[in-house]
Amino acid sequence: MQFVVIGLDGVDTDAPSRRQAVRQDHIKMGEKLLISGNLWYGAALLHDDGTMKGSVYVVDFSSETELQNWLDREPYVVGDVWREITIHKSNTRDPWQFNRDREWFEKREA
Repeated sequence: MQFVVIGLDGVDTDAPSRRQAVRQDHIKMGEKLLISGNLWYGAALLHDDGTMKGSVYVVDFSSETELQNWLDREPYVVGDVWREITIHKSNTRDPWQFNRDREWFEKREA
């Protein structure tokens, strides 16, 4: 079962420091989710000035319970970074069509 998870950071003055404090743990957990096949896509959401304001994840878990188990451990949740979390059930048709090798992306950036 696929889910789109949108987590928006708090807007208080301490929000950026909370994000930075747990960012490496968030990235490490994301790497584990990639390896397990649970994370299909992730991206930082940005303000107009380029600073981070949240995250979006497309994840795949066998149940909503497994999704919640991940959220209960996600550093941006535990670390009080994401203050507003929206979850949408989704269905990605033929998800492999979006996968391209690293060289394809590097060539586009050149």
